[in-house]
Amino acid sequence: MAGIPIERFPIHLGLSASAGQEPEFTGDLSWYEAYGVRHAADGAEGRLVTVHSFSGDWNMWEMHPHGDEVVLCLEGEMALHQERPDGTGGTATIAAGEYVINPAGTWHTADIASHAKALFITAGEGTRHRPR
Repeated sequence: MAGIPIERFPIHLGLSASAGQEPEFTGDLSWYEAYGVRHAADGAEGRLVTVHSFSGDWNMWEMHPHGDEVVLCLEGEMALHQERPDGTGGTATIAAGEYVINPAGTWHTADIASHAKALFITAGEGTRHRPR
């Protein structure tokens, strides 16, 4: 048995404490749409586990309405900006080994000084995006 590269093949955490390998990640919106269809029965309890590398600031905000998201920095440093539903917000700068939780309903984006890699555990059902 060989190890599976998470940056290419994300993990789905589902009902009954299940875990499974996802098809190769393309980064296209169609990949996320197909993921949603595959795991619709898990509803808000399903979690997508991914790893992404960044060399520049995010060009959008995103929000997950049905669950919290964990962002764990693996390499480099990233400044995560949050806008909570009650109008409050803030910025947390995290380095390798540190994490931030984006509560459900919180809009978030990130600035990357030079390079960062992060692991995301996302309740993706109903995820929304808006321009930055």
